[in-house]
Amino acid sequence: MNRLVRVVLPMLLTLAVAPCARAQLGLFSKEQRIDFTREWKGERFPDGRPRISDELLERMKKAKCEIAWGTMKEAGYKSQIEGGWKIIHPSERLVGRVVTAVFMPVRPDMNAVISENGKKEGRVGTGQNSWVIDTLQPNDVLVVDMFGKIEDGTFAGDNLSTSIFAKTGTGFVVNGAVRDAGGISEISDRIRVYVRDFHPSAIADVMLMGINVPIRIGQVTVMPGDVILSDPEGLTFVPPHLAEKVADESELALLTDEWGHKMLREGKYTPGQVDSRWTKTMIEEFNRYAEAQGSKVRRKVEQRP
Repeated sequence: MNRLVRVVLPMLLTLAVAPCARAQLGLFSKEQRIDFTREWKGERFPDGRPRISDELLERMKKAKCEIAWGTMKEAGYKSQIEGGWKIIHPSERLVGRVVTAVFMPVRPDMNAVISENGKKEGRVGTGQNSWVIDTLQPNDVLVVDMFGKIEDGTFAGDNLSTSIFAKTGTGFVVNGAVRDAGGISEISDRIRVYVRDFHPSAIADVMLMGINVPIRIGQVTVMPGDVILSDPEGLTFVPPHLAEKVADESELALLTDEWGHKMLREGKYTPGQVDSRWTKTMIEEFNRYAEAQGSKVRRKVEQRP
């Protein structure tokens, strides 16, 4: 066995089977979870998942999809939005901290190890889909990679959906299906559920390979601790270290429109003035307006509207 194989093989085996810190099922340890989200400098959950503040989450509820997309693209994140969903209660926006789960087609040998580890870790019951639900916190949004499976890929029905909503107050996303869409819709008019389709079958022939690990949802790589934003365009996944910038730039764009419309209604400035480079006087007036609205965002003299 050459030296490279001797070094790399044990690392791969460790990633594949070793339980992570705090005995949480998954492919990532707490240390790896922190390392792969190293640009986040704020608070974290005990397992290392980034925890942006509730205050910032509230601000993110007003973030514009277009602003988020542009901000992330400028930072090098080019594939952060995924469309093509069927939705339960789309009227309210789905916003929260992402908890990830990844399922794969069942293999008896691997599934036996998962079940054994689940018992060792004190996980309740044999339903692996319930294991990840047990970890949820308020303002979390569970995002499940069910590899697009529809029949027998129904992550939840009305019972598990009730538990998800009771724990989070938000909703969940499945790159797969749910069953009993009617029952789920009756849980609350505030639960938001995004799936690829609905099916009457029960979940079968899948195994839970990880909780709070990187997953793929369509064309997006999703990390635990991302902030999810729902819009008519689809679901946007914002890395936590960019969340405040997205919130700031969205708030600035909103206030810019409000102030510009106000100036036009009052006849103080012409459309040409509002839509072109602002003067120092205009910027100072805008900043006073933003401050009066309780906002901390400000426009610099050299910036365009």
